[in-house]
Amino acid sequence: MPVETPRAPRVAAVVLTLNEQKHIAACLETLSWADQRIVFDSFSADRTVAIAREAGAVVYQHPFENYAQQRNAALAWVDTEWVFFVDADERCTETLAEEIRCIVHNNGEGRDVWAVPRYNYLFGRLTLGAGWYPDYQARLFRVGKADFEPSRAVHEVARFHGEMGRLKNVLLHYNYETVAQFHAKQRRYAAMDAGILFSQGVRPRLRNFVLQPAREFRRRFFTLRGYRDGLHGLRLSLYMAYYTGVMYVRLAGMWRPSAHKRAAK
Repeated sequence: MPVETPRAPRVAAVVLTLNEQKHIAACLETLSWADQRIVFDSFSADRTVAIAREAGAVVYQHPFENYAQQRNAALAWVDTEWVFFVDADERCTETLAEEIRCIVHNNGEGRDVWAVPRYNYLFGRLTLGAGWYPDYQARLFRVGKADFEPSRAVHEVARFHGEMGRLKNVLLHYNYETVAQFHAKQRRYAAMDAGILFSQGVRPRLRNFVLQPAREFRRRFFTLRGYRDGLHGLRLSLYMAYYTGVMYVRLAGMWRPSAHKRAAK
């Protein structure tokens, strides 16, 4: 009898979307190497779903609660051995695809989660300082062995046993085309982070409104070498310090008696 060759592990590339008609086609094109391409959509009002289907991707729609819950919901749908998460404004390079294939075929090299470094383009400029490089993100998961911490509404944290691997090749991230887009997203992040602190029972102290933004600027500009990017890095470090202050202002608002009563209902 002929000996059956073991089937190679399969990889599903999963893209979370909400009104991403501008990016989804180019993103899916760079994921053509995957065994499955799945668009996990939050009921987009534009042509995201139609474009994804035209590109040959499988589309599922699921109500959005937060990023961690959405990724976990996607994990429950796939039937492959591995999942590679990609955002619509990201692009997978050929060298990264080859590296992922190699790791998967080698049984994950004993690891269930792999993080990928990113080249972040902010306002059209590759940004290497202030925390935007290498910017490792947990994205390659062995299905059934890892997921995301549900309580983290933003800046997701992977849950798994053992050691996380680190990919060598980068994922390209075209995250902020304009300053206005940057500010809009940072306002949302500040509100989400404040909600996380509030749920943990953290109360802001007066010094937090001054010291925490100052520490964030020092961390971004000096520790994370924002100075490498010149005035661009200085501006980004100042922006992130400002939104740290915004987060504490939001948190303080949640602890006001009227707001606290509404949250408790």
